[in-house]
Amino acid sequence: MELKSGETRATRESLDELGELAETAGGEVVGEGTQKVEILNPATYIGKGKAEEFAKFCKQHDVDTVIFDDELSPAQTRNLEKIFEIKILDRTALILDIFSQRARTREGKLQIELAQLRHLLPRLTRFWGHLSRQSGGIGMRGGEGETQLEADRRKVSERIDRITNDLDAVRRQRETQRAGRQRSQWPLASIVGYTNAGKSTLLNKLTGADVLAKDILFATLDPTTRRLRLPTNQNILLTDTVGFIRKLPHGLVEAFKATLEEVVQADLLLHVVDVSHPQADEQIAAVNTVLNELGAGDKPTMMVFNKVDQLNGGNTLTRLRELYPNSVAISAKTGKGVEELLSEISTQIRPERELLELRIPHEEAATIARLHKVGQVLERRYLAKTAKFKARIPPHHHAEFAEFIVNP
Repeated sequence: MELKSGETRATRESLDELGELAETAGGEVVGEGTQKVEILNPATYIGKGKAEEFAKFCKQHDVDTVIFDDELSPAQTRNLEKIFEIKILDRTALILDIFSQRARTREGKLQIELAQLRHLLPRLTRFWGHLSRQSGGIGMRGGEGETQLEADRRKVSERIDRITNDLDAVRRQRETQRAGRQRSQWPLASIVGYTNAGKSTLLNKLTGADVLAKDILFATLDPTTRRLRLPTNQNILLTDTVGFIRKLPHGLVEAFKATLEEVVQADLLLHVVDVSHPQADEQIAAVNTVLNELGAGDKPTMMVFNKVDQLNGGNTLTRLRELYPNSVAISAKTGKGVEELLSEISTQIRPERELLELRIPHEEAATIARLHKVGQVLERRYLAKTAKFKARIPPHHHAEFAEFIVNP
């Protein structure tokens, strides 16, 4: 069951998405409800009378969990559980549950656990309320319940510290990897976008990766980086990142910063959009909100309008392409528009390259092959004893061809 204050277009869309999230987590949605209020109730979020009305519905339909579409305070959660007498979750807890199911690597699992523990810490009192009642009363301060609560808070805090240290080590490892990439001078492009926009499908199509790509929310969490050779004979690294969503919990963004640093460090962002989705504009705005939170809002970004094969008329694509110059329309599933995408990436991520004229003897076949591998050959002429080339070469490969350069 989903609950939210106020019924607007934005509310309707958010409720529909909450239903998808609930189903992704393994739940079955049996009803929903809204309430128009001037001010949210600090004790119960919705009005107490409305809460009792919804609680009656839940008992009649054997509902075991109620999910609110905004983040609840610990006090609100406790008070609502007393009224409903069933499990109360908010949007944050639901997303964290989905992430915990999806994480596969040790790093991903640590990030999820960190976010869950940070979410849990202020809410621990509700788990030990029965013990504090046993030892409560006038003149009674402390007792078994309070002792257990403090012990649990200390354990959770210690675990948070350990995970934070482990993730700091991950961050240092990524910095080492990034330094290696910078030595090779391979640019980095990161794929970002709303969850289920087709990011993993695109990575698979471009690089031949085998990342899980399903039509479900948050199909993949753990980042994958693959080498991509562009039509200009240039190598770049392409990284798939976790999908974003409206109201992505801040604690989750914090926990995933070690992973999302690839976004901050990227030379180019490929913002993949499901152009067939009726809320494409809102999803673009939600992704931009998270990018700004990460400090990557001003990164060079190319809009990639995906799933054109699923469009049923309308002018959405035309309007968006006019709004975002240098964008590309593709279908990562069928491959339509991929060549144009690669060409546009080559244009936008073009590094500094030297334009050189080289004369290489025919017997230096390995050198000629190497030139074609690392450089962009613009012209070639085969003479009696040598081959003459005009090519653009990355500066760090200059020494390999120095002896063959004409008029250096």
